Amino acid sequence: MKLVNIHILALMLLFSLLQPLKAEAQEAWSLQQCIDTALVHNRSLQIEENNLALANEKHRELKANLIPKVNAQADYRYFFELPYQLMPMSLFGGPQGQFKEVQFGVPHNIGANVNVGIPVYDPQLYGGIRATKEAKEISRLQYRKTAEQVYFDVSNLYYNAQILQHQLAFVDSNISNAQALLKNLQLVHSLQMATGTEVSKVELQLAQLTTDRQTLASKQQNVINLLKLSIGRPLGSSLSVLPAQTGTTTLEYTPKPTVEMELVKAKSRVLNTELSTLKRSRIPSVSVFGSYGVTGFGYDESPNEFLDFYPIGLAGLKLNVPIFNGTVTTRKINQKKLELKNNELLSESLTDRTTIQLVNAQEQKLTAEQTMQNYMAQTALAQQVYEQTLLQHRQETASLTEVLLADNELRKTQQNYLNALIDYFKADLELKKISGNISINEK
Repeated sequence: MKLVNIHILALMLLFSLLQPLKAEAQEAWSLQQCIDTALVHNRSLQIEENNLALANEKHRELKANLIPKVNAQADYRYFFELPYQLMPMSLFGGPQGQFKEVQFGVPHNIGANVNVGIPVYDPQLYGGIRATKEAKEISRLQYRKTAEQVYFDVSNLYYNAQILQHQLAFVDSNISNAQALLKNLQLVHSLQMATGTEVSKVELQLAQLTTDRQTLASKQQNVINLLKLSIGRPLGSSLSVLPAQTGTTTLEYTPKPTVEMELVKAKSRVLNTELSTLKRSRIPSVSVFGSYGVTGFGYDESPNEFLDFYPIGLAGLKLNVPIFNGTVTTRKINQKKLELKNNELLSESLTDRTTIQLVNAQEQKLTAEQTMQNYMAQTALAQQVYEQTLLQHRQETASLTEVLLADNELRKTQQNYLNALIDYFKADLELKKISGNISINEK
């Protein structure tokens, strides 16, 4: 009976979709589709987008303080007891140094005014506007940082799903081989040319492979569910990944400023703006104000009832000169200088760390690529050994134990190759991130 060897077919079609004619075929998404969807529906990104909008509104709020402010106010007062004033008695021919209490006014008082305030120069206000402008940039960079992390996480999940998919392909291939071998042995056993122990060994191997497949299928579903969560897809929706590409193209990434470095620089600009604002707070501020309205007086007792209104208007210039505030401003300036120094040290530390990480990531990617190529060659060699051992078994020059050992070695090299492949993908992704080459559409 001719034994069909499916190992070579699995190796050739390792990264092709298996079973394309399933009744309920899942929708296959590319990595870019998953990333694009995540950038729209990921909740962490939506929060950062709202924070960016919030920073814009705060900047506009401070700028709005430069617009003249107009307000109207009105009040009515009824004095059931008129206020007293002391009048010198000498005004009426009395002795010097003596006073007489007198009630002035009328019981009904009405006031209505329109007030206008215009800031002419306020150093703290202008400094605050500049600070919120830099805060907008920090919010934009924070959005980009979160988007890059989403890109990184989604890519890792996608790669894991791809590898599990291909592990399932290998296991399905091995199950088919085991089934064919078992069928052949059962036929030989029925002719009393093989022992029951040999049949049991293959049955045990088949059972182990079936269990392995169930475990892998469960792991793959878990990863797919996490991928759905990351990209904002409903858990009940269908989703599968495309096969990974076996051919590796070594890309040279030109180092660019990372978002962490840009955040540190933006923080430095904010601190410098705050320091400048503190220094300028010692400069006088100037504003213009004005008011116009009417004042009404009324009397409600006979025979002199009246309610008369009189206009009132004024305009002025307000100058606020800070003289001494107990060295509070000096202490704040010293604090801000220390914050700037710490930020400079952080920038230097980040530069050194990024340089080391970049060298390590490049080395890690190169090592992962070499390891993957080595395991690919080992898998091909293990495939040849298995085929030769299987042929020798059919020719009764190799034992079943040798066939099983060759099969186990093939499965081991297959697994090593898949592990090396995912290590390469992740090393390439890490290098892309550290070198600042993750491309995200800016908000």
